[in-house]
Amino acid sequence: MQAAVSLQSEVERFVSAPVRKMLIDGKWAPNPATGEVLARVAEAGPEDVERAVRAARRAFDDGRWPHTAPPERERFLLKVADLIEAHADELAQLETLDNGKPFMESRHVDIPAAAATFRYYAGWVTKLYGETNPSDEAYFNFTLREPVGVCGQIIPWNFPLLMAAWKLGPALACGNTSVLKPAEQTPLTALRLGELLLEAGLPEGVVNIVPGFGETAGRAIVRHPMVDKIAFTGSTEVGKEIHRETSATLKRVSLELGGKSPNIVFGDADTEAAVQGALLGVFFCAGQVCCAGTRLFVEQKMHDEIAQKLAKSAEGMKQGNPFDPDTRVGPLVSKEQLERVTGYLEIGKKEGAKPLIGGERNTAKGLEKGYFVKPTVFTGVRNDMKIAREEIFGPVVSVIPFKDEHDAVLQGNDTTYGLAAGIWTRDVSKAHRVARALRAGTVWINCYNVFDPAAPFGGYKESGYGRELGRYALDLYTQVKSVWLKV
Repeated sequence: MQAAVSLQSEVERFVSAPVRKMLIDGKWAPNPATGEVLARVAEAGPEDVERAVRAARRAFDDGRWPHTAPPERERFLLKVADLIEAHADELAQLETLDNGKPFMESRHVDIPAAAATFRYYAGWVTKLYGETNPSDEAYFNFTLREPVGVCGQIIPWNFPLLMAAWKLGPALACGNTSVLKPAEQTPLTALRLGELLLEAGLPEGVVNIVPGFGETAGRAIVRHPMVDKIAFTGSTEVGKEIHRETSATLKRVSLELGGKSPNIVFGDADTEAAVQGALLGVFFCAGQVCCAGTRLFVEQKMHDEIAQKLAKSAEGMKQGNPFDPDTRVGPLVSKEQLERVTGYLEIGKKEGAKPLIGGERNTAKGLEKGYFVKPTVFTGVRNDMKIAREEIFGPVVSVIPFKDEHDAVLQGNDTTYGLAAGIWTRDVSKAHRVARALRAGTVWINCYNVFDPAAPFGGYKESGYGRELGRYALDLYTQVKSVWLKV
C-alpha cells in the first residue's frame, strides 16, 4: 500500500497566508476576509468587481492584449501550459484540499487536462482566419474575426482549475480580457493560476480574478455594462437567472448547465465493460459532475445482473482520505452539498426506490466529521420519480429497466436536460441509430467521461447553449466583421 501524499511546502505556504487576495489589474488587492478552516480568502464585492472590470476594459481598449502579435500570445499560452505542468503536484494538492476529490483524480485528470487546454488553444492563435468573399467586381469584401472584448467568466467548484482553463484558454487565444470568478467553495487553484499567469508575463489587467459569492460578485459581473460577454458553468437555475439578467444589456452569453444523463446498457453489451463504465460515469468526483450518467437504463433481461454487479463493484470502492492513493470516492464539497444529496436519498426511499448499497451518509470511523456519502445504487426506480428527474450531484445512480431500443430512446430523452449520454452495445448499427436519436450534446459509445480539448462540449435543452472546447469555442469569443472596400 502506498503512503498518503504529503503536502508540499509551497502548498502549505499558499494556504497559510493571512488572506489570499484577489488579482485585479496585475496586483494582489486587499479586502476584508471571511474565515474558513482551510484558508482565508478575500471576498469580492461590487466595488472590487467594478475595479476588475475597468482594469479589463482598459487592457482591452488600449490594445495591450488584443493587439499583441499572435505569435507572442501563442508563446504566452504555451508558457502557461508549461508552468501548470511544472507545478502539477502542487496544483493537484491545492485542488484536493479545496474540493475533496481524490488526489489521484486531481493529479492525473484535472491538472494535465488544464495544461492540455492552454496548449491546444495556443495552437489556434495564429489560425484565426477571416475570409475573402465573392462580390461585385467594384468592391473587395473580406471578413475579420475579432475578439469580443471583456469576458465575465464564472466557473463551478467541481473542476476548479480545469474550468478556469476551459474559459481562459480560448478567451485569451482570441485576444479578449477577462474577469474570472471562481466558486466561493474552491477559489485556491484559480488564485494560484493567477500567480502563474503573472509569472508567464501576462500584462496587467488582462486577467482579473475575483473570488466571491454569486449573489454579490457574480451578479455584479453579469450586470456590468462594460462586460461584453458572460460565460457560465453551473446550475440550470442560476443559468436561467443569468439569461434574464443579461437581457438588459444584450450581452453575449454561453451557458454550460446541469444534466441528468442517460447511460443505456443493451442486452448485447460487454457486461463487465458496461459496469466499469457505469462506475466511472457516476462515481467519478463523487458524482459531482454535470454530465454524470445518473440514469442507468438497462435492458430488462439484464437489469438484475447489471444492478447487482454494479452494487458489488461500488461497494469495493474505497472511500476516505483523498490523499490516500487507494481512495476512489472522496467527500462532497461542502455541508450544503451533503444536505442536498442526503435529502434526495430520503426522497428516493419515500418514492419507493430501494438502495442495493449506500443510501446514507458515511459516518465510519475517521469519516464522521467529513461530508462523505456512501456510493448509492438505487433500483425500483421509475423515470418519473424525483430522483430520476432532478440533478442530485452526488454518488447516486438510479438503475431503470427498458424494453427495447425504442423504449430506451424514449425514456432517455424524457428529461428537461440534454448534456450527455452513454450507449453500451456490440451492434454498431444500433449504436449509430441511438446516438442520432438521443438529444444530448455528447454521446459516448462503449465508454464514458472521455474528453479532449479538440472535442466540443455543451448541451441541448436546459443543459445550456454554446459549445466549449474545440474550434467551436472560438465562436464564443470572437465577432465576425464584414469589410467592404471600393476598388
